[in-house]
Amino acid sequence: MEGVLAVKTVMVVVIAAHCGAVPATTPSQEDLSKAQDYLSQFFSDVGVSAPNSIWRSSLDSFEDTLRKMQEYFGLEVTGQLDSNTLEVMARPRCGFTDVARYSHFDGRPKWGKPVVTYRITNYTPDLRQSDVDATLAKALKLYSDVIPLDFRQIYSGTADIMIIFKARDHGDFSPFDGKSGVLAHAFSPGEGNGGDTHFDEDEVWTLTSAGTNLFLVAAHEFGHALGLAHSQVQTALMYPTYQYVTTEGYALPDDDRRGVQAIYGVRVKPAQPEPNPQPTKKPVPKPQPRPEPDPGPTSEPFPDRCNRNLIFDAATSSQSNIYFFKDGYFWRRSSSWDGISMNRIQTVWPGISKVDAAYEYKNTILFEGDHYWGIRGRTVLPGYPKPLSDFGFPPSVTKVDAAVHVSFIGRTLLFVRNKYWSYNERRGRMDGGYPKFIHRALPGIGYRVDAAFENGGYLYFSYGSRQTEYHYQRRKVRRILLNYGWLDCN
Repeated sequence: MEGVLAVKTVMVVVIAAHCGAVPATTPSQEDLSKAQDYLSQFFSDVGVSAPNSIWRSSLDSFEDTLRKMQEYFGLEVTGQLDSNTLEVMARPRCGFTDVARYSHFDGRPKWGKPVVTYRITNYTPDLRQSDVDATLAKALKLYSDVIPLDFRQIYSGTADIMIIFKARDHGDFSPFDGKSGVLAHAFSPGEGNGGDTHFDEDEVWTLTSAGTNLFLVAAHEFGHALGLAHSQVQTALMYPTYQYVTTEGYALPDDDRRGVQAIYGVRVKPAQPEPNPQPTKKPVPKPQPRPEPDPGPTSEPFPDRCNRNLIFDAATSSQSNIYFFKDGYFWRRSSSWDGISMNRIQTVWPGISKVDAAYEYKNTILFEGDHYWGIRGRTVLPGYPKPLSDFGFPPSVTKVDAAVHVSFIGRTLLFVRNKYWSYNERRGRMDGGYPKFIHRALPGIGYRVDAAFENGGYLYFSYGSRQTEYHYQRRKVRRILLNYGWLDCN
C-alpha cells in the first residue's frame, strides 16, 4: 500500500552476527526472523513506496544491511547486533524506510491547491472534542506558518484529509495492533485516500508526556500527508523514532521546514497595514437587537456517570469510600461493593451547592469558591464556612482546583491553575518554597489538575476525562485511566 505510515514499537531481538567473533549463543530461527523483519521493513532497497513488502536475504546481506542501519543512526559500524544497536531497534518509531536528512515520496506528490480541507469523523474519548480540534489545528499550523498552504476544518462531506480514531481493522488493509504497537499512519498526498490520517484508538491519547502525545504524533503524520518522508536529523520532527519533547512554544524544526518548503515554497508574510488608517466613509452603527426575555431557570439534567468523556469537579477518599463530585451532585463508591449511589450535594450538606476540590484529613474538607467547609458524615461542622486565606493563600487565589492529602508525609497538596502548594496539617501552615509548577515537581501528570484523591497507596490526578495513577515517592506515572472507569460502567 503506497504511502501508509506507522509509528511502531519494535521488539528487542538479541542475536549474534554470522561472521566475525564467535557468538556467545546461537540465535534461534525465530530471533533471526524477527531481526530480518526489522531490517527489511526499515532498511531494505525497495524504498519508501512499499513499506510492507516482503524481503528475504542471506546472512551476508543481513550483515551488510545491519551495517547500513548502524551507519544511519551514527552507531559504531560492526555488522553485529551489539547493545547500542539493539537499543535503537527497540525505540518507538514510524514504519517507513529510513532516509537521510529531509526527503520526499517517490514522484514528490503534493497538494495542488491553496486550501486543503480536513475532517475528523471519529474522535477519541480520551480528550474533549474541542481539545482534539484545537490540537490538530495547532499541528497543521506548524506547516501553514511556513508554506503558502492553508487548512480548513469541515464537518460534513468528504475532505482532502479524512481523520479517524479507530482500533484494529479500520478499513484500509493496514489494521492497528493494539496498545503500544502502531500508533498512527497516514497516506501521502493524492486522490481518494491520499492524505488520510488514522490514529489507533487503543492508545491513550494525551496532551502531556504521559500516554501518547497527540500533538507530536499528529504533526509527524501530517508531514507525511503533505509529502514528507523521513529525516536522519535526530532533532527533526520527521525523524523515524517517536520521542516526547515539550510542546509549549513548539515550532517546526529547520530540517522539516526546508523539506516542506522544497515542495510548496515559502509563505510570504503580508505587508503591514498603514498605522491608524482613516476610514473613507463614516460608519453607520448597526441597529441593536432587542434583548430576548429571560426564559427563567430550567431543570439541570443529571450528569451521566457512564460517559467516557466524564470530567470530575472534585474527588476524595472519605471513611473508606470514594466521592466523585460533578455539577452539584456526587457519586459515592462504597468499599463494601454495594454499588454506586448518587445524591444532590445540597440535600446532604445544606449550604454547599458545588464542590471545586475536596480532601480528607481527620474530617472531610470541601472547597467552593473562596471558602471551605469541614464535614463529618452528613453533618456540616460548626464554625464553617471559612475563608481560603486561613490556609495561607495569597489574595490572588480565589478558588482551589483540586486537593489531596498525602498521609505518609502529613501534607495536603492544593492545586491552583498550573501550580500547587503543600500544606502542613500538623503545624497548620503552608510549607516554604511553594507554590511549585505542577509539571516540574510532579512530572508526568501534566500542567493542570481538575480532581485528585488517594487510593490503595497511589495518588490519582484527573484532568479532563483522563486520569493518571501516580507513585508519589518515585514521582512516576504507573498507568493512564479514564474517569468513568471508577463508576462501574461496562
